[in-house]
Amino acid sequence: MGLLRHMTQPMIMGILNVTPDSFSDGGKFTGIDNALAQVQKMWDEGAKIIDIGGESTRPGAEPVSAEEQVRRVVPVIQAIRANFSEEMAISIDTTLSAVAAQAVAAGATLINDVSAGLNDKAILSVAAECDVPIILMHMQGQPKTMQAAPYYTDVVAEVCAHLQTRIDAALAAGVAKHHIGIDPGIGFGKRKQDNLDLLAHLDQFVGMGYPVLLGTSRKRFMGSICAVEQPSELVTATAVTTALGVMQGVQMFRVHDVQENKQALEVAWAVKSAVVRR
Repeated sequence: MGLLRHMTQPMIMGILNVTPDSFSDGGKFTGIDNALAQVQKMWDEGAKIIDIGGESTRPGAEPVSAEEQVRRVVPVIQAIRANFSEEMAISIDTTLSAVAAQAVAAGATLINDVSAGLNDKAILSVAAECDVPIILMHMQGQPKTMQAAPYYTDVVAEVCAHLQTRIDAALAAGVAKHHIGIDPGIGFGKRKQDNLDLLAHLDQFVGMGYPVLLGTSRKRFMGSICAVEQPSELVTATAVTTALGVMQGVQMFRVHDVQENKQALEVAWAVKSAVVRR
């Protein structure tokens, strides 16, 4: 699939957590009917990719077995493939090779690995053998402990270096260069200032030569800035980061709230395009 190779303008990745414990929407879409209704809503609002996860990666989350992840995600992927256009890209959000392989067999067209192949290195081989794109994300530590005491001397340089190492590992495993995307991992083992530094320098990740995915949706560090406690009330804050990302060249935005972020993306893209034409 040429999803990453042929992107001409930024796109929205809609989040579908089929988990009981995700930080913002856990338990809402665990049934097939509820999941399909949410997919329809996100598709109608302009999402081009649906990212399906069967394991929460919120701070403090416990790992979920491959068998349980497969039980949660594969029926949903099969139902989506039976009810929606083949043009819909489906991403499997997992760090486990067995889950990725079964999800791709069921119809997923993209692997989104928050561990960048460190949790299960065989996931890189799955991407290579199945000839599907993979997103490699930076995370310091594991979800269960990543926010305990994260520390960086130069967060932008260190995250870039880490991602380059994981890119090299993916290439060595046989993943085609045009099938690799990267994600700086906002909120994954990062302090508030680290997140802000990364957002201020997204162009450096874009400059690495691979499509960049940004995932800030409803994240706690924005709540600390805005004095908001409920993640669902951070839609506007998320849309601001989407606009900032577009202006710096980011190509994909992983969000819960598709309509609002699609509007931010479209306006920012129009402004960016106008600047280029002058």
